[in-house]
Amino acid sequence: MNDDIIKDYLDYLKYEIKATSNTYKSYKDNLKQFNIYFSNKNLLNLTKDDIRTYLYENTKSSKTKAHYLTVINSFYNYLILIDKIKINPAINIKMPKIEKKLPNYLTIEEVNKLLDINCRTPNDYRNKAMLEVLYATGCRISELINLTLSQIDYDECVIRIMGKGKKERMIPINDIALECLDNYIKNYRPSLLKKPNNYVFLNKFGEAISRVGFFKILKEICLKAGIKKDVSPHTLRHSFATHLLNNGADLRIIQELLGHENLSTTEIYSHISNKKLKEDYQNHPRAKIEKGIK
Repeated sequence: MNDDIIKDYLDYLKYEIKATSNTYKSYKDNLKQFNIYFSNKNLLNLTKDDIRTYLYENTKSSKTKAHYLTVINSFYNYLILIDKIKINPAINIKMPKIEKKLPNYLTIEEVNKLLDINCRTPNDYRNKAMLEVLYATGCRISELINLTLSQIDYDECVIRIMGKGKKERMIPINDIALECLDNYIKNYRPSLLKKPNNYVFLNKFGEAISRVGFFKILKEICLKAGIKKDVSPHTLRHSFATHLLNNGADLRIIQELLGHENLSTTEIYSHISNKKLKEDYQNHPRAKIEKGIK
């Protein structure tokens, strides 16, 4: 019976809620583990204490615990919706506090080093275009690797991004990035193309480049550029937002460009900006005794 109700919920998530593939997989994996743990119990009869014990024994970090609790709450709310239960047993379990870690980002000097690629081969021009677009737009890696030719508007200097939940947003793209993109597409993409498709960034097989493929490329470029930080595709997204904020951009504009649903998600960049302000203040000749700045 447990298997059946979980399958029904996952179908609901997939076909009615239209969850993204990543969300669907995450929820499916979490509920599979949840079901295994309670293999000898009917999930419809679980108590608050049962779920608390499960969270305590199966999660280590507050972030993981919060995610599991979100999944369990959603599952039981669905069971209420279809009249399988009357009360959600997880409803009064307090969500753990998650300590917000400041995202890693590159300085403008480091970004310039990263983008200073000596282009000789089609792959070099592709890599240069990918990094320029990522830093110029702040798009997610999933949005970059799924970018198609029709999403680029050269006349308006924007790219049309299909983000989370299939929400579309228009992002301006600067002249340098657009020029790199245009040069790659016109002069070097054809040599990578093996069979007709509309993906912008192609691998050696002529298919859309993968997350793993891009990550390897990024690591190699960082190594050549002498960048010691642990850089991921998301680091460039964080750098994009941080540099915009430090140069006076409005937080709500950054929220729109990043495709964040809630402003609270974007506000993490204010903390980065404040941290930088404090660090810069240490250059003041009396910084060691002046404590006014917070």
